Amino acid sequence: MLRLMLLRHAKSDWSDEGAHDHDRSLNTSGWKAAARVGAHIHQHHMHPKLILCSTALRTRQTLMEVMPYLRNDTRIQLLRDLYNSSEGDYIDAIRAYGGGFDTILIVGHNTAIQDTALELTGKGNPEYIHQMQSKYPTGALAVIDFEEHRWSEIDCKKGRIVSFFQPRHLQAVSGS
Repeated sequence: MLRLMLLRHAKSDWSDEGAHDHDRSLNTSGWKAAARVGAHIHQHHMHPKLILCSTALRTRQTLMEVMPYLRNDTRIQLLRDLYNSSEGDYIDAIRAYGGGFDTILIVGHNTAIQDTALELTGKGNPEYIHQMQSKYPTGALAVIDFEEHRWSEIDCKKGRIVSFFQPRHLQAVSGS
């Protein structure tokens, strides 16, 4: 079984109107939300073996807040191709980099994160699917399982959505 976790970066800071989009950082609530997601991943033992992360500052900062809650043996790959991409690009990256890893976390951007989740999900809790169709908010995390044994074998609508978490529904982390 394979598990794919799709995390949209946490809320970014729009106060610097001159900042290039790739260089936008998280705002205060984004930092806190990312830590809540990391704690939630840890509490539910959903530790990824591979993380594919966009090179944008806000995705790297989201990952930075999640990392303390993960195992030390997680491999991280920063990919410029995950910035300004489509769901097809995300699926291609999963297939290309997935290799022998059974659990992958992608930290990326909308609309590609939302489109990828919806493209790959064919079964599971209909409420999660409806929530993802309605809105995939910043900091949201979808967890999709596949019966396939290789990432090269995953295909449209073959995944089963097992959870969809939004930071506002998660408990605050101590010190946040």
